[in-house]
Amino acid sequence: MAIHRLTPGQLILSRQFIGDRITCARIAHVVAHDDAGLRIWIATGNPVMAWASSDGRGIRDMPFAEWVSATRPMTPTRWRGTGVLMFLPTGAAHSVWWFWDVLGEFRNWYVNLEETGVVWQDDEIAGVDTVDQDLDIVVSPDRSWEWKDVDEFTERLAFPDHYWVHDEAAVWAEGRRVIARVEEGAFPFDGTWVGWRPDPAWEQPSQMPSGWNRPRAC
Repeated sequence: MAIHRLTPGQLILSRQFIGDRITCARIAHVVAHDDAGLRIWIATGNPVMAWASSDGRGIRDMPFAEWVSATRPMTPTRWRGTGVLMFLPTGAAHSVWWFWDVLGEFRNWYVNLEETGVVWQDDEIAGVDTVDQDLDIVVSPDRSWEWKDVDEFTERLAFPDHYWVHDEAAVWAEGRRVIARVEEGAFPFDGTWVGWRPDPAWEQPSQMPSGWNRPRAC
């Protein structure tokens, strides 16, 4: 299947997987797709399908030892909190997220360490697929930073038969490469897009499209 550049304003799926099992699918608008990478916007209230236990708890609501044996259906929900701009740099094992407060003031960057995203498109639908690697970095507007979810990352590494991260050192190394750019004030931590706003003409989607759970793109 040939991959074409996604079109600004196009609705796509941002999906996360564990192996070949989908764990989260979110509807997003394409902001830009070029040699630098893919930018998408997920607005407050956008439809989401998320993997949760049969009693409604997510992976962060229980010990990992319990989660690996729990029944986990996909459950419809909505994107909570303020909207988020996500940038997936070409070939990088992370994405960078921009968060604003309810007044539109830039709040922070969030570095999501993940497997390199794979963009796909067919006649009816398009998207980007990746695998979250749990360890993250929160970066303040003054470029001070801190690791996030270290405890979760460490806990799950103790379950190698169930955890999808197989190279702990590579995840830490990717994080340190990003931190170096943060401390240098290098792109995209140089103020790029902190004043960006979504196109007011974009309509909020009301439901997940058919095919949201299609097989993972590799």
